This record gives sequence, structure tokens and C-alpha cells, in this order.
Amino acid sequence: MTRVVGVAVSRALVLLVAVSVLVFGATELLPSDAAQSRTGGGATAEQLEQVREGLGLHRPAWQRYLSWLAGLCRGEAGTSLVTDRPVAEVVAERLPATLTLAGCALAVAVPLTLLLAWLVGTASPRWRRPFSAMVTGMAAVPQVVFATGLIVLFAVVLGWLPPVSLLPAEGASLFDLERLVLPSLALAVPAAAFGAGLLGGAVADTVRRPHVRDAAARGLPRHQVAFRHVAPFLLAPAVRVLALTAGALIAATAVIEMMFGYAGLGELLVSSIGTRDAPVVQAVAMLTAVVVLAGSAVADALGALTDPDRGYARAPA
Repeated sequence: MTRVVGVAVSRALVLLVAVSVLVFGATELLPSDAAQSRTGGGATAEQLEQVREGLGLHRPAWQRYLSWLAGLCRGEAGTSLVTDRPVAEVVAERLPATLTLAGCALAVAVPLTLLLAWLVGTASPRWRRPFSAMVTGMAAVPQVVFATGLIVLFAVVLGWLPPVSLLPAEGASLFDLERLVLPSLALAVPAAAFGAGLLGGAVADTVRRPHVRDAAARGLPRHQVAFRHVAPFLLAPAVRVLALTAGALIAATAVIEMMFGYAGLGELLVSSIGTRDAPVVQAVAMLTAVVVLAGSAVADALGALTDPDRGYARAPA
């Protein structure tokens, strides 16, 4: 178990360094920089150069990357190039909203993933193809299209929910259920369908194992067969799939937050790209990468611990 954890952590650290290079390189490839945003595009070349020098943008890219990476290792994300505020402070203001949205979406996505995977994996031959097609179709629909459909149905046609989710800046709870329903569903349903498509095959393989068929043939109740003979063999793949689902869900928050006007990290990321505020973009992107990679490492460790085929767990006789 210790070896598995060590390998998972080492892999996550290597990937995190690779992600940092990609994130920094992507911000370098943007067609303009924060100096042009701050001056409104009306400055002369000499004035732009002075602004760039003041912001530290005149240094070679590799020097700025090493300086940024060293700051991250010290827990310092730098200063916004547009507002001159500490990046950590800017991110901290938006983080609770995104965590609330992601938490609500996960609360829907996890049970929905398990339910859809079970339906796909245990369906009779007659219904297996329609269920699989339904799940695949749900996963294939672009999130923008799905979110637009939710807005049209629940906000425009039925008028049950607000089409946007702008939360008041002061004196309001982040957990405003009415304003969280549409963005949470827009995140949760496609992610759940994606996860169910991955997990459905594992369910189908498990329910066809000889010990499961034998238990069913002995007349054991279906719930007993499911919990005692099927669930132990699904725990490891389920943990891994749910970790992937959570990662995909978190990565998708930027699109959903922009569509619903939700003031979270995703909206901050998109607006910071527009103003070329590289330190904020880099901080949000790296924070997302840390969450996804940490979830993947935890999933690998828990998967190894709960996998009966590796000897860490045993299905009840």
C-alpha cells in the first residue's frame, strides 16, 4: 500500500510540474499582455515598454517561469498585473462560490453516476442497448447545449428558476438553492453520464462473474447479491471513475459559470484571460490542476486498497 501511495504521489508531482510548464507557456502565447490592457491600447511603444518593465514582463520567459514556480513552492502566487492586488486574495474571494457549486453538482453527479452505471450494466439484453445509447447520448451533448436547454426549459418556458446565478456580494448565503439548481444540473448530468459510460462495463463484467451467478441461482435476494457479492468488486473501479468524474466536473466550471453569470473561479479565469492577467490565470489553472491530480492520486490509493483482485479486500462468501 505504501508503494502504491508513493507511486501515485510521485506521478502527481511530475504531472504538476508538466502542467505548470504548459500553463505558463499558454499564457505566454496570448496575442497581447497586461501592459496593453492597463493602458487601454492607446499607449505608445515607449510607454508600453515602461509599463512592461514595471510589471516585470521585460525579463526572459524562462526567468519569469522559474521565479513564478519558486513563488508557488513558497505559497506565494504573486500580484495581479491588472489590479495590483495579491493573487491569493483575488482567488480566495471567488473560491467559496466555486466550492459551493462544485459540491452541489457532486451531490447530484455521484448517485446519478452509480444509478446510470447500474442500469447499463444490469439491464437485460433487450434494454441494454437503449440504456447504453441514452447514456452515451447524454455524455456526447456539448455542455453549452445542455445548459442552454436547461435555461430554455426551466427559466424561459416554465419560469420556475432564474436564468442566471449572480449572487449578491454582501450579506447573502452562497447556498442559494434556487440559483444553484440550473448550474449544478448543467455540470452534474453530463459528468454523470460520462462516468456511467466508463463504469457500466465494470458493472456488466462483475454481475456475470461465476460467484455472482451462483449466488443468484441459490435464490439470494437481489439486494443481498448486490451488496455482498457485486459491490466489493465494483468499489475500486467506482472510486477511480468518480475521481475522473469529479475532475471533469471541476474543469467544466469555467464554461458553466460564464453561461450563468456565476461569480466563481471559472468566471474569474475567463475574465482574467481577457485582460491578460497572467498571474491570476496561472493561479486558477494550477489550483484546478492540483485538485484534479490530488483526486486522481487519492483514487489510485483507495483503488489499490479496495481492489479484491489485488488481495487488499475479499468479497464475502
